[in-house]
Amino acid sequence: MKDISEHQSDAAGAQTPYQAPPNGWRTFLTVWMTQSISVFGSALTFFSVTVWLTTVLFPRPEQKPALGIALSAVSLAFALPVVFGAPIAGAWADRHDRKRTMIAMDALSGLLSLVLAGLVVTNSLNLPLLVLLLVLFSAVGAFHGSAFDTSYVMIVPEHLLPRANGMMQTMWALSGVISPAVAAAILSLPGLARQGHIPGSLGAALGRMASGMPIAIILDALTFFAAAITLGFLHIPSPKRSDLRSTDGKVKKSMWADVKEGALYIWRRRPLLWLLGTFTVANFVSGPENVLLPLLIKFNLAADWTRRGFTLETALALMSMLASVGGVAGGFFISSWGGLKARRVYGVLVPLIGAGLVMTVLGFSPFLFVSAAAVALINAMTPIMNAHSQTIWQIQTPRELQGRVFSVRRLIAQVSWPVSTALAGWLAGAFNPGTVLAILGIFLAVFVTAQLFNPYLMRVEDKEWLDRMAAG
Repeated sequence: MKDISEHQSDAAGAQTPYQAPPNGWRTFLTVWMTQSISVFGSALTFFSVTVWLTTVLFPRPEQKPALGIALSAVSLAFALPVVFGAPIAGAWADRHDRKRTMIAMDALSGLLSLVLAGLVVTNSLNLPLLVLLLVLFSAVGAFHGSAFDTSYVMIVPEHLLPRANGMMQTMWALSGVISPAVAAAILSLPGLARQGHIPGSLGAALGRMASGMPIAIILDALTFFAAAITLGFLHIPSPKRSDLRSTDGKVKKSMWADVKEGALYIWRRRPLLWLLGTFTVANFVSGPENVLLPLLIKFNLAADWTRRGFTLETALALMSMLASVGGVAGGFFISSWGGLKARRVYGVLVPLIGAGLVMTVLGFSPFLFVSAAAVALINAMTPIMNAHSQTIWQIQTPRELQGRVFSVRRLIAQVSWPVSTALAGWLAGAFNPGTVLAILGIFLAVFVTAQLFNPYLMRVEDKEWLDRMAAG
């Protein structure tokens, strides 16, 4: 495999900017499609787990506080390894072949999915075991995410990075459009079979199952294995580092030194730190969503969806689908547009302000469809702000440093996520979840509006100024 460094030398020894491989965009499209299928499979599992918690483990209204704590525990199981494991995962991505890391992590995720399916089939699944497995899923995903986030910048030409970032955002939302309906259909298969709607041996086999949850999880495992196999046939270069080993082959820089280097890169460029601070606040506000939204649907919106003849599962599926439709719309918009070519910081701040205002509407709405539309608008803003932010970081950070810098970036930006998620479990049991969402939305809109007048943040794209600041 050809070594790739941040700069390439021509015959005269001059330094020229890094050039992506000739077929890099085609390779990116292949990776994007296979990873999108894998994300779809994971969405099936997450939806099934949410339904299992709300209808099997804690089905009664008086169990609302316990359900809130359980949903917080599940969200924290996802959040903590991703946030606090990010620096190690990022340093790993800068030290090892990124394609091999993605293949290994996809394979491990597939095996974990099979273990979860086995626990469901044998009726052995409980909340502690579920949390443990989700922690492992998240830890594996942290390493996969660090390798993936720093790989496609190696194969996508710089002028196409905004479009690629938009497609990456669309990937998550697109899976949510189909996965809730598919997951709800899969979960209902055993019941339909017992009612005689599925004939033959297939119906008999399904009728003996207590739930369709194992089917959804096994499909998730298959998507992970398919993604791993596909990566094996693709050429995805990793940057070459000359600072890891001395001439005698001994390691001269520890992994912790890599983490420190990523942190110092950001610390010496304070506008980047201000950008991270804005996302820290945004993640604090959005962190409780996975806890509060199911409770909002189950309690605040129950009168409306009951009157319309919905069940809890269909109401959850509708909310999830429309939310994802909004995310897909925002992703398609930013992918086709390509984003702002200058002053991209406005592409971050303006959507965040809009999301905060719409979150306030969501909190006060008693109607299912109004709430679903609000969630769709919030999700439409997400790919736009994230694509602009990602492009800023990719242009400002050398490729061979991106694993270390992006991992520290993720830690700083998302450290508030587990904090607010933990608080949400208590808040949901003690207060109206709609009121909590509305207050968080107002806070986000006011804070981000103030950042429009922050002179440091407004110059975050001035690379020469940032580099002079770092040198000084």
